[in-house]
Amino acid sequence: MSKSSTTDSLAQPLLPHIALLPCAGMGHLTPFLRLASMLSSKNCLVTLITASPSVSAAESIHISLFLSQHPKVNHIEFQLLPSNPTTITTVDDPFFLQWQSTNRSLHLLYPSLASLSPPLSAIFSDFVVASSITPIAGQLGIPNYIVSSTSCKFLCLMAYLPILLSNDSSFSTLATQVNIPGLAPFPITSIPPPFRNPNHLFTSLIATSAQDLSSAKGILMNTFNEFEPETLAAVSDGRALNSILPPILPIGPLQAFELKNDHDEYYLSWLDNQPKESVVYVSFGSRTAMSDSQIRELSKGLDRSGYRFLWVLKTSKVDRDDTQEVKDMVGESFIERTKNKGIVMKGWVSQQDILQHPVIGGFVNHCGWNSVMEAARKGIPVPWPQHGDQSVNAEIVDKAGLGIWERKWGWGLEELVGEEARKATGLDGNSEKVVMEVVEYLMQKSN
Repeated sequence: MSKSSTTDSLAQPLLPHIALLPCAGMGHLTPFLRLASMLSSKNCLVTLITASPSVSAAESIHISLFLSQHPKVNHIEFQLLPSNPTTITTVDDPFFLQWQSTNRSLHLLYPSLASLSPPLSAIFSDFVVASSITPIAGQLGIPNYIVSSTSCKFLCLMAYLPILLSNDSSFSTLATQVNIPGLAPFPITSIPPPFRNPNHLFTSLIATSAQDLSSAKGILMNTFNEFEPETLAAVSDGRALNSILPPILPIGPLQAFELKNDHDEYYLSWLDNQPKESVVYVSFGSRTAMSDSQIRELSKGLDRSGYRFLWVLKTSKVDRDDTQEVKDMVGESFIERTKNKGIVMKGWVSQQDILQHPVIGGFVNHCGWNSVMEAARKGIPVPWPQHGDQSVNAEIVDKAGLGIWERKWGWGLEELVGEEARKATGLDGNSEKVVMEVVEYLMQKSN
């Protein structure tokens, strides 16, 4: 080998190697896959870490499809420890139980991560495992960035939760709002009910993770400045949670990557034949199960409204348990009456493809944060919060002018929000810019 070629070889910069660790639930997995796709496209080495077994079939399918379309992404699948009988909880939510198991099992990952070549430059981990991943990142001598699947405002509530729980009056029956210094008050009605019970598994997991936030290098948020201006400004200038939170890095709205299912062509071709902005898309997310009475009431409303609709239906939290046929859920008479104006279907759909279709005029949704960000890109109205962080999300949506129930905001502001979201994800937009700043920092550390 010549001297010049040796010099060239030595001068070649090392690429950042980033491990991404999502937790159970499509709402948690989706932003990680989108972030992994972006990083991989920017010449970063990416290792995706997933727990086995997964809770839902949708997670397994999406991970497999993602890996088949991103062959350069390395995959580590680690087995969770069996449940500990001494920590059995009355909570029956399979996703919360999986979060608990993941935290108990994470220490097993260290040998696999330590042996990766080239060595890791950083870990991007889910908020839910912040307390468990911190010591591992410390042992590896690399920074940990937390990826939050919520709004910045709800992140602030989670970060402040240990302090709220230490004060008996925070969630008292007499309280009408929850106050966090530097932020607008939270109406007590928007606080997830489990937060009022310090012994609830969900509350315990969130509060434990919140205590380790300051150890992170930063928190990557799937949001953007124009959507949460007051909260992001309060956090960035130190008026809110100054000693609790590391730097907040807004990277949203994260762009979806191409991911097709076998039945995509059916509903997309149906949409192709509908008039512009004439279809209401109805979906309550990957975890929100509807009761028989809710299904009956919603079907009556759709029938009487006369609007065209695409309704993605779910009757159980875990899709593997969703065994009912559509006709048994809504009734054959409903399907017959509405066959010329609507589709009712089960299973996972390409929501991004649906929302960007020009015939979609409204989105009846649970206000999950990924759905909010996807809708924001198109300026499509989003109503109907259901649980968890969604009441807080609904307030943000309302204030941003994207709430269909608040006509006073008008379509002009909704279009403006959509335009700002598109700017944030453009080539020179904030979303990619912030991620690339993190990559640049890791590049400098590696070299």
